[in-house]
Amino acid sequence: MELLGCETILLSALLGLIIFYLLWTYMYKRHRLPPGPTPLPLIGNLLEVRNGQMAKTLMELGKKYGSIYTFYFGPHPVVVFCGYEAVKEALVDHGEDFIGRGRQPTVDRVFQGYGLIPSEGNRWRQLRRFTLTTLRYFGVGKRTIEDRIKEECRSLVEELTSYKGRQFDPAIIISKAVSNVICNLFFAGGETVATTLKHGFLILLKYPDIQAYTDAVIHEIQRFSDVIPMNAPHSATRDTNFRGYTIPKGTGVCALLCSVLEDPTYFATPDKFNPNHFLDSEGNFKRNEAFVPFSLGKINILQWQEFFIKITKNCYEQHISLCY
Repeated sequence: MELLGCETILLSALLGLIIFYLLWTYMYKRHRLPPGPTPLPLIGNLLEVRNGQMAKTLMELGKKYGSIYTFYFGPHPVVVFCGYEAVKEALVDHGEDFIGRGRQPTVDRVFQGYGLIPSEGNRWRQLRRFTLTTLRYFGVGKRTIEDRIKEECRSLVEELTSYKGRQFDPAIIISKAVSNVICNLFFAGGETVATTLKHGFLILLKYPDIQAYTDAVIHEIQRFSDVIPMNAPHSATRDTNFRGYTIPKGTGVCALLCSVLEDPTYFATPDKFNPNHFLDSEGNFKRNEAFVPFSLGKINILQWQEFFIKITKNCYEQHISLCY
């Protein structure tokens, strides 16, 4: 009698799993989303992620499935765009279609839809307007902010030289210098700039003879550092046809910025630090349209790269040699 009861329980459980799997397969296949790795029920494709290296895993999957594919974060599908052409088409040509904010459970729980990063729609537009007005008030885009940056760079150089050859960690000093200029307004922007500056110092220590080409070096530092490998998660604001696939409203989309900065079509040696990516045949600085260290499209409103260049260039030209 007990054996019969166990068999009934096992059979019911097996039947339940089969029904669940069939329903999951039906839901998975009914969408006309781009192809990608086959997801497992509940956990999706998370087992594909190796050693917590999400960006690297998505880059490798891009080589296998192409410039647009679907990755399941648990039960939620996210369409991933790889390479400059696909990212530009998604964030610029289809900018209005993918301007929605994607799922960020921790951020959403903390900010509850408020703030410049988590908000969207009319609230985001109002915050954007307020942000730009406030930044202009504090001098961004005007001569006053450049004077402030130069003053902070001089203070940074004085602080670094005060150690007189003794060993020290410049990370905290750099973070404070950037904070003195912008972090009273934006933690995320300040942290991005500070992190890139730290990478810049390390790179200049390793490659001391590249300092003749300031602009090219600074741009290559940002490209090579790859501080933001994945853009902030977005979502489709309406059903969108993209390269023959239908991306339903509310579906998450992810633009792999690292795949743009490492696109071999635009960068001859994407895996190496090479300022020649931004130099023409005569050694003059040239722009590269695939240079998008922070984002593309309407969401990229603050243009931190220009701000970073001003900060780095002043410090860099004044006294970078003190670090070796």
